[in-house]
Amino acid sequence: MPDQKTRNTRRKAPQPNLETIGLEIGKVPPQALDVEEAVLGAMLLEPSCVDAALEELTPSCFYSEKHRMIFDAMSSLVLEHVSVDFITVSSKLKERGDLEAVGGAVVLANLSEKVGSAAHIEYYIKILKQKTIQRELITASHEILHDAYDDSVKVDDLIDSAQSKIYDAIQSNVRKEVQDIGSIINEAMTEIQEAQESTGLAGVPSGFHSIDAVTQGWQKSDLIILAARPSVGKTAFSLNLARNAAVDHNMPVAFFSLEMSALQLAKRLMTSESGLSADKIKGGKKLESYEWEQLEYKLKALAAAPLYIDDTPGIQLMEFRTKAKNLVKNKGVRLIVVDYLQLMQGPVELRGMREQEVAAISRTLKATAKELNVPIIALSQLSRQAVQRQGGGGKPVLSDLRESGSIEQDADMVIFIHRPDYVGLSENPEDKEKTQIIIAKHRNGETKDIDMVFKSEQVRFVEIDEALDIRASRPIESAMNAGSDPYQDMQYGGAPFPASNEF
Repeated sequence: MPDQKTRNTRRKAPQPNLETIGLEIGKVPPQALDVEEAVLGAMLLEPSCVDAALEELTPSCFYSEKHRMIFDAMSSLVLEHVSVDFITVSSKLKERGDLEAVGGAVVLANLSEKVGSAAHIEYYIKILKQKTIQRELITASHEILHDAYDDSVKVDDLIDSAQSKIYDAIQSNVRKEVQDIGSIINEAMTEIQEAQESTGLAGVPSGFHSIDAVTQGWQKSDLIILAARPSVGKTAFSLNLARNAAVDHNMPVAFFSLEMSALQLAKRLMTSESGLSADKIKGGKKLESYEWEQLEYKLKALAAAPLYIDDTPGIQLMEFRTKAKNLVKNKGVRLIVVDYLQLMQGPVELRGMREQEVAAISRTLKATAKELNVPIIALSQLSRQAVQRQGGGGKPVLSDLRESGSIEQDADMVIFIHRPDYVGLSENPEDKEKTQIIIAKHRNGETKDIDMVFKSEQVRFVEIDEALDIRASRPIESAMNAGSDPYQDMQYGGAPFPASNEF
């Protein structure tokens, strides 16, 4: 059986040679040898040019291999805190055995004669960077062409790889300028002023005022980990969050379900939206005629909501990134939910090394959130220690995150769902619905335990005050249902939800 290194080597496309590519298309690769000589000559003569060149250029910015050797030698001298001049560069090249390869000391001496003016160094650097981008785009295009002819490469992987290669070719040569604190403060003050004048939240609303009071909505580029043991309500809670943003606030949401089918998710949403029991939605009990009308009426807003569901099982990382990019670009998606993290497929070379694979998935989710500038809520399983631990009220802690400590490290926020009855801490029927939403990590805010109620028959979470309102309304609803038309009851509050919350 081939070892890991062999397998990795087989998967890589052959590294294209620019000279070969040039011969294939009958053109010389983009280059500016005279400018390369001018930059190296300026570096030999003027110390300030050394700093300017090293800040912007890398050895790959030089097309000539000889020039790359000379520039690399200069870079090494700077790292060793040795001044750059004709003698020191000659010595460094001789020490490396590269002096004869570059043409000897004569070539170095000639470089200093080819400098038009050291004052033009910034212009020369700009030219070299432009040529570098052109060459890297050619290389990326050749690799994309090679992969496109390979039938073993999935189209989704091909698209994602092509986008990444083009993006990397550009971004690797675009350096972000250093900013002074004054300009950063001005930008921050503008955002603060806008936040003060705005009556809404800074991020995507969760739909729960007690959570939004802590988070100010789900913030752009944040990775939020939502974790719990199986069957505690992770999917139900995440669906509530997606529904609240899409239906109540008309914000496009993408939901990647790796565990449940899109049809199953839709039925859950229909249950929580209509107020009908899950048994009736599933077909276990027959719907009355007025309940059909209730169902159709309540689902109008949900059916029109910008909620997009992808139920690809075991979706690969690159496929996820491609779909997420397209949804953000084409549908304006403001929030992405992944259910759940451990079911995603990480890089092929890390299969069998579960901790490293999960770490790669976690890093990619965070990088994707940052790249797309949208919050990503990723569901995660907790280890059995969360229910076996003695003391602490059975509450989960960050170390309970399953399979990789990098999940905790990469996350901007970690939220646990804790149900005391689930871990056997309470047998009181009154406590069966009680749930705690525990914000255990919050990189940009406070941590807090928030009491809520989980209505399992309606597959939805509600705030404590809303749950009290529902209980108070039940006797009135029963009296109305006893002697009036059921559909009339639906219009005036006879449905399982209070009228004030639904219409």
